Amino acid sequence: MRALWTAASGMQSQQLTLDVISNNLANVQTAGFKRSRLDFQDLVYETLQAPGTASAEGHEIPSGLQVGHGSRAVSTSRLFMKGDLQHTGNPLDVAVEGDGFFQVLLPNGETAYTSAGTLKKDSLGKLVTTEGFPLQPEITIPQDALSVTIGVDGTVSITQPGTTQSQQIGTIELTRFINPAGLESLGRNLFRPTQASGDPILGTAGKDGFGTLLQGFVEMSNVNVVEEMVNLIIGQRAYEINSRAIRTADEMMQTANNLVRL
Repeated sequence: MRALWTAASGMQSQQLTLDVISNNLANVQTAGFKRSRLDFQDLVYETLQAPGTASAEGHEIPSGLQVGHGSRAVSTSRLFMKGDLQHTGNPLDVAVEGDGFFQVLLPNGETAYTSAGTLKKDSLGKLVTTEGFPLQPEITIPQDALSVTIGVDGTVSITQPGTTQSQQIGTIELTRFINPAGLESLGRNLFRPTQASGDPILGTAGKDGFGTLLQGFVEMSNVNVVEEMVNLIIGQRAYEINSRAIRTADEMMQTANNLVRL
């Protein structure tokens, strides 16, 4: 009976929906997190009668008879809308207002990209992520620096004892992609480019379509809790109705099995 397998595919699809929504809700307080959306497509159709089949001389069936076999999940799309900007007052917190990712160097020498600008200093004064991965290009803040200023264009300046003039020590570069939805998620707020995302495009904040930097701010998660809860209810009801279809198909098979010859 087709209904059993068709409804089962619907339950599997809604289970994946629950998994994606749960991950979104779990990261509602994760800085720079981008929510995911699960995309579906219908499965192959069994053609019992093809459209256009002749029903009589000079006449044809206009629509035919086709029966579908359910649905399946085909992709999880990252939605890169900007999250709310939260003021922290921390001089090493930086948010991108607009398009752009920060570059970080992984222990294996690979470059990864992130929207989380919760930067910190390591024991050598280098700007690193919360995981300790250094920002690229590398910026080192001297131990005697009295203040750190990050401009909207990414320039990093400090003031040192004995002088009132600031000194520029580096520039935070940004990266963007033609198709950011094609980036591969590595966890820990990190992404890796793929063939689908295209090659990284380097640039300066505030120029050529790149966003500007805001010091003392952090971009929060773009997860909308109300929207996720509504999607959760819809997924739950869809799961229930598919399970009811399986139960109905089972009851129909039981009725057929209980038929007795008169």
